[in-house]
Amino acid sequence: MKKYLKPLYNGIIKENPTFVLMLGMCPTLAVTTSAINGMGMGLTTMVVLIMSNFVISLLRHVIPSRVRIPAYIVIVASMVTIVQLLLQGYIPTLYDTLGIYIPLIVVNCIILGRAEAFASKNNPLLSIMDGIGMGLGFTLALTCIGLVRELFGAGTAFNIPVMPDSYEPMTILVMAPGAFFVLSLLTALQNKLKMPSATNTKNPSHLKCGGDCMNCHGNTCLTNKLSLEKEDQ
Repeated sequence: MKKYLKPLYNGIIKENPTFVLMLGMCPTLAVTTSAINGMGMGLTTMVVLIMSNFVISLLRHVIPSRVRIPAYIVIVASMVTIVQLLLQGYIPTLYDTLGIYIPLIVVNCIILGRAEAFASKNNPLLSIMDGIGMGLGFTLALTCIGLVRELFGAGTAFNIPVMPDSYEPMTILVMAPGAFFVLSLLTALQNKLKMPSATNTKNPSHLKCGGDCMNCHGNTCLTNKLSLEKEDQ
């Protein structure tokens, strides 16, 4: 059970695709003008990620290694087309809001990255859990960025006015530069709150390498990594 829950934690906290891995920056910066837009983009990407991970995992022993990347792109493009048609038919307002960024999911680094690094090497159930974890992490990140930008840039939260009438919105936050400002601040906060490691703790007693990164030559980092993986098991 632990190995099936671990991808959820990794996707949301430890390996968050936006705040840690810095993947999928194009929709992250462009779509998050409001919390609803960020949540919609995140959930759309999560559905595509789950579906593509599942199919790629099922076909991992069938797809030839030489053509795996083109095969992944075809699979992801098929999933994106299905989701795009569903959004156009049932949620046209979200479809119109996201616009060109829906088909661009095909080349999203998160989708292709998880296909290559995880789905092609693990069973379908684990791949689905990885898709859920990464998708939730991406959705949470985009929603947080969109909420901060909308709150201070327009005085609303999920299109509901929350700021007093006397508040003067900082309109720069709902413009292109505001995306970079908010992303940098939230990334710094997330990195500050992450679990301790050799680079962000004063007493790294849990690290067998001693945490002396300044004088490290690489071998101690490998020892530390192996020890932490052993503890996780």
